[in-house]
Amino acid sequence: MIRPAIWIAALVSATTADAAQQGTKTMEITRKADLKTVDGPADYFTGKVTITGQFQRPEPSRVSGAIVHFEPGARTAWHTHPAGQTLLVTEGVGWTQIEGGPKLEFHAGDILWCPAEHKHWHGATPHQAMTHIAIQESVDGSPVTWMEKVSDEEYLAAMGDQ
Repeated sequence: MIRPAIWIAALVSATTADAAQQGTKTMEITRKADLKTVDGPADYFTGKVTITGQFQRPEPSRVSGAIVHFEPGARTAWHTHPAGQTLLVTEGVGWTQIEGGPKLEFHAGDILWCPAEHKHWHGATPHQAMTHIAIQESVDGSPVTWMEKVSDEEYLAAMGDQ
């Protein structure tokens, strides 16, 4: 039987060796006080949306992400992600929909997965704000393809009416 301390030491040693081979020298920490917050661009969002801590990791990583806050009634435009998207919901209640599918409600603590190249939107409900951490990967240098805005009729359609 391998003792836990020996197993952990072997794992740390292997992880350190892997990091050294990839040229990693130190961990990078961006402090909360240094995170920038910007308004969500009107071309891609309806309503009041703020984006905090947007990041794009250097190659060979393809990961990017941000903390996105939606005021009540705010939402994204229709869009796709070439490698899919994960949303970690940290506050509030929101809605999401894949084109042609039902509108779904989600809550703080939920994790959403939208598969690659599926046209979708997400945002807050009309009466409650919502915040999520969005994580996606770039393909050919882009993590997202933006499309037309979600109409008020699409947004307000009854659950399950789509």
